Amino acid sequence: MDIGFIGLGGMGTAIALNLLRAGHNVTVWNRSAAAAEPLAAAGATVAGSAVQAAGQEILFSMLADDHAVRGVILEGGVLDALSPGAIHVNMATISVALARDLAGRHAKRGAHYVAAPVLGRPDAAAAAKLNILAGGAPEPIGRIQTLFDAIGQKTFRFGEKPEQANAVKLGANFMIAAAIEAMGEAATLVEGFDVSGAAFLEMISSTIFACRVYTGYGEQVAKKQYEPAGFKLRLGLKDVRLALEAADEAATPMPFASVLKDNFLDAVAHGAGNHDWAGLAAVAARRAGR
Repeated sequence: MDIGFIGLGGMGTAIALNLLRAGHNVTVWNRSAAAAEPLAAAGATVAGSAVQAAGQEILFSMLADDHAVRGVILEGGVLDALSPGAIHVNMATISVALARDLAGRHAKRGAHYVAAPVLGRPDAAAAAKLNILAGGAPEPIGRIQTLFDAIGQKTFRFGEKPEQANAVKLGANFMIAAAIEAMGEAATLVEGFDVSGAAFLEMISSTIFACRVYTGYGEQVAKKQYEPAGFKLRLGLKDVRLALEAADEAATPMPFASVLKDNFLDAVAHGAGNHDWAGLAAVAARRAGR
């Protein structure tokens, strides 16, 4: 297939490389041109603009947030460049309101819009082990399922409205943030009694919480290893804010999400915005004077 790919951060680059390895023709664009160099070396065509990258039968985008999506897709002319019948696969974690708006705008254009945020960090993306959360009409998703198979280990479909997939991703990221917060507070508690927080987290993540979130982030928290960031803390703050916005729309109280938002803000205020979001655990230790 002829594929355009916009947004070449750590996740986007890994995903685009896997599409190339699967034998597809991939045209890439990134605001910072240097990010496209590894893709060019692997055989991708580098577009001179986002609009040029959008002139393919399938367009993937992996941008940071609502502001970037609006700036590139809407204000940057990408939507207007899509051909009737083209499929735009937006892998960004964005608000449910923007996802709904984009779906309507694509339909008026005669193009298909699929929301496909993912679970997994850059290492999982590089290994094609992402879990893909897909929302949108069944027909276009069916047409691109082979592409999802090339970049992920499983595709979960969550309804025919694209924003449904975004709601699921926000719920998942809220739960990850809650797990990091719980580990930070619990480790700080036991340290107050001269127990090693690292030993506590090793025990927890190998027994009653022996799952990927606790084992992976538990190791980072135990080692206080927050750089380099696999997922930046400031993006975690963004996602919790989006979850709260979605909760307002759905009249769903999420009191702990409000606590998380304030703790993320605390971390950002102390200069940790570009650290890995596992660094949220450091807030509890700092408040306890440790």
